[in-house]
Amino acid sequence: MLLRVQFGEEQKYVKLSELTFDAFLKEACLKFNIPESRQPDIKVYDQSDTEVDTEVFEEIVKESPGTFRIMLGNGGLGASQSSSCSGTSDDTVILNFTMCDPVEEVAAAEGSQPKRPCHINYEAKALIEKILTSKPGGERIMQEYGKTKSLTDATRRQMINILAAEMTETHGTSPPKSVRVMYAQGIVALFPYLEDPYSQHGYEHYYDPESGSGYLAWRLKTIQRKTAEERGASVSKSPKVGGPGRGRQPVSPSALPPSDEDVEAAISVLRHSADEKTVREKMEMTFIYRQAMVNDEAKSSDVFLVFPRFLDTPGLIEQDFRLMFGEATANKFLEKWPTTFKAKVIKESHGLVPTTELLDLMRNAESAAEVENGWDSDMSAILLLLHLLPPSAQGRKRPGKLSAYQAVDQLIRFQKVGTSVQQHLDNITQSSQPYLLAQGSTQSTIHSYFIVVDKHALPCKATGSVGAFDELFKAHYVFGTSYSFSLSSFFTFVQTTIYNIDMGETKETPRVAELRARMVR
Repeated sequence: MLLRVQFGEEQKYVKLSELTFDAFLKEACLKFNIPESRQPDIKVYDQSDTEVDTEVFEEIVKESPGTFRIMLGNGGLGASQSSSCSGTSDDTVILNFTMCDPVEEVAAAEGSQPKRPCHINYEAKALIEKILTSKPGGERIMQEYGKTKSLTDATRRQMINILAAEMTETHGTSPPKSVRVMYAQGIVALFPYLEDPYSQHGYEHYYDPESGSGYLAWRLKTIQRKTAEERGASVSKSPKVGGPGRGRQPVSPSALPPSDEDVEAAISVLRHSADEKTVREKMEMTFIYRQAMVNDEAKSSDVFLVFPRFLDTPGLIEQDFRLMFGEATANKFLEKWPTTFKAKVIKESHGLVPTTELLDLMRNAESAAEVENGWDSDMSAILLLLHLLPPSAQGRKRPGKLSAYQAVDQLIRFQKVGTSVQQHLDNITQSSQPYLLAQGSTQSTIHSYFIVVDKHALPCKATGSVGAFDELFKAHYVFGTSYSFSLSSFFTFVQTTIYNIDMGETKETPRVAELRARMVR
């Protein structure tokens, strides 16, 4: 916590790692070179001139924010203050800070933001407001937010350019981390609907001090490259390991885990049994063994040899996913996409640069009747989300960058009914991440879906596009496979924002956090 402190004519910030009376007194003495021997002489008074001591300090701070006066020595509480900094009895320390009530907590199953204490940095807010009101284009940014409680991508870029230019003009092309944090804090303080309720502080998509990423950080790097190309050093990023590919135990483990002999016997039964009840029972028994297998690079390619029932028994992907995460998480997409996110995705897509492909998707997504050409309404809306979170460049010179339209093939492919699925698999020239194969008379009339992974086609239990996509997402976790690079932002948004899996533990782009901030309000 940063506290503003005045001692005599000097005013500085004091940083507290813990909110205690002793910690404040110690840090204030260090900041203003007050001898430790004088610390017992310091007296603290609240705005009603009532003395505050160690027993009530924290409570007063939390419940009655305001100005605290700190006296050194035996000086009284007069209206005038001495300008001396030598430690006389009239020296004072004035502490200003503000705290606000915590954000309301709503059940995660309802898709609301997690509970986080709200600490508004009013100095940072005032700084951003001053910059925007004094720079060309800044007023328009504030007016747009006032009307829409949001900023378009173009307006957000303009805001970042204005703030980064001011930051580098004042603090140089490599401003301190504390300055970058203050600017990021100021943005969400001035524009609270831009805050990401799922991140630790809410401003990380503008600047994340742990990884050095965010819109402000990226703009600063661009400025640094333009002004001093030879100084473009890479940023050390803290690892985040959320998402598919990490080993997981069942949410409700059995009291007595099966022995190695039982697992081997169950695997033997699974190779030959066609009885669905038996298959499901043995698959559940071998879940932990299978998870270890799919997350072992040397063994993962054999999963369909050891567990061939994936190839002919729909619903086994769903069963494994429920064992990992439980019923509530497994149901989230089917519950929240049709009722909440589909309409919000369609609304956000109206702000994108229109292309023929995008306009076709928007028309189909908004259609209440059967679609004549193109994907059905639900799949069209899912593909609109891909356009909102398009593939990222693979490096500075962007080799192999795909458009959102080109990346659709990595998510879903259409096959005319009557065409051999095996022929489709035989034509695969290189391994790829899981994708949907939709068989039907037209794209809008699909009879069956398959998940294609490692040149195998796994039948989906779902017959609708929403259910099929739900199974495709879950397949990444069941088989321990990472997201396709081109679909990484797209799937990460679905993972953290809709399923609420590994929130805060998954590496996200600022675009993912920004889109979430728009949609979950």
